[in-house]
Amino acid sequence: MNLPEWSGPGHERDPSPAFDEPEFDAGLASDDDASIDAATALFPGDSGRLPVEARRALCQLLAGPSIDAQRHGRLWPALLRSEAAIRSALSELFLELVLDREAGIAFTRQADTGELETPVLLRTAPLTFIDSVLLLYLRQQLAEADARGLRAVVEEAQLTEALAVYEKNLSTDRAGFVRRVAAAVQKMKDNHVLSRLRGEDERYEVSPALKLLFSAEDVAALAQVYRQLREQDEGGDEAEAAP
Repeated sequence: MNLPEWSGPGHERDPSPAFDEPEFDAGLASDDDASIDAATALFPGDSGRLPVEARRALCQLLAGPSIDAQRHGRLWPALLRSEAAIRSALSELFLELVLDREAGIAFTRQADTGELETPVLLRTAPLTFIDSVLLLYLRQQLAEADARGLRAVVEEAQLTEALAVYEKNLSTDRAGFVRRVAAAVQKMKDNHVLSRLRGEDERYEVSPALKLLFSAEDVAALAQVYRQLREQDEGGDEAEAAP
């Protein structure tokens, strides 16, 4: 899952140093390698060593946005069985695995490589103001549902109503605000933060992955910022209404 983009524009870094090619003795492990490759090969020329379901899990992680124990009944146990090998494969691509066994959710993100310049493989989606407010609201709904031992479910109309307190921050008319909320909700659907419930038209389950994207500290900090925005608007309304 790769939705949030909190940092600003990237900065140039010194290129990584070149490395000499290591020398190998071609006869050291040829017999062992041949037997391993023969045992795990799935197609002609295949040199991979992961079982087929683990490879499917790796592909799902790379395609995104996540592997969910409930939605991916075959991939989740395959991921757990081959976790170390999958982590290693992701590291080759400068990625890391984020996995929460209790929540039953896993996804990939760019590894923190410090000053080492690396390619960025994962797609990111910049957040607008209303996107981030919606994410905060969904994260809060998830926390409340977790406290009751339930899955978090929301209705589309409920989301528009919950975000109405921020309408004035967008400096737009009512119709424009509704369109922006609808666009934000669609973005959450496209990134599988919201998944439509089977047989329901406007009820969605909130992805447990939000617990890994936003910590309790993140939620508290964002909530404080948006609370101040609301209070500033309310204070301005009171000043305008005063004689």
